[in-house]
Amino acid sequence: MSATSIASTRSGASTAATAARRSPFVVTLTPSTLIPSYSSTPSRSFSLPVAFPGSATSTTTPIRAAVDLTRTSIQRRGYHEKVIDHYENPRNVGSMPKADPNVGTGIVGAPACGDVMKLQILVDDATGEIREVKFKTFGCGSAIASSSLATEKIKGLKVWDAAKIKNTDIAKELALPPVKLHCSMLAEDAIKSAVRDWEAKRATRKDAVKLPSSRLLAEEAAH
Repeated sequence: MSATSIASTRSGASTAATAARRSPFVVTLTPSTLIPSYSSTPSRSFSLPVAFPGSATSTTTPIRAAVDLTRTSIQRRGYHEKVIDHYENPRNVGSMPKADPNVGTGIVGAPACGDVMKLQILVDDATGEIREVKFKTFGCGSAIASSSLATEKIKGLKVWDAAKIKNTDIAKELALPPVKLHCSMLAEDAIKSAVRDWEAKRATRKDAVKLPSSRLLAEEAAH
């Protein structure tokens, strides 16, 4: 082992020991565990002292560190400010009762990158207007931003109009790079999946008011 490596190791050990003395609880984080899609970021573990209520120790928290680290990685890759905004301040996060007859649920995923999206719509049964939208996404910053923007774009639309939203609309507004276009595609699929689910529920009800169709169910049956 070189002198430089030995010095670096000793320095790291000293820093960790100092952090441990400052706080009764030390959390070790790595970029790859915080940001799955940015695993190309050089691996480097570091320890952060956590401040408990009433404690005089550092005010740095793992959550804040995770957000800061993710923001740095996103900025380094040249993502548009809208991606960063939707990642840090996602709109309409949450969920609704899946069994509700007026709620349509779409769950889609991309095995290649590990992104999973759940998008739900609450539809006015008499008018077909989407009154509420909720989403939960496990994935990279672009996947979260795409989901968040999708909820904003379809809220207030008629169901059949929401089904016409294309991934290109989302990708263009977020200025997604080519390697992240699959995130906008997932968002489009999630919208269509939620609409199909709502229409399938409605089709089983004899008392449902007749409304225009998105034709997604018919297209699915044809295939």
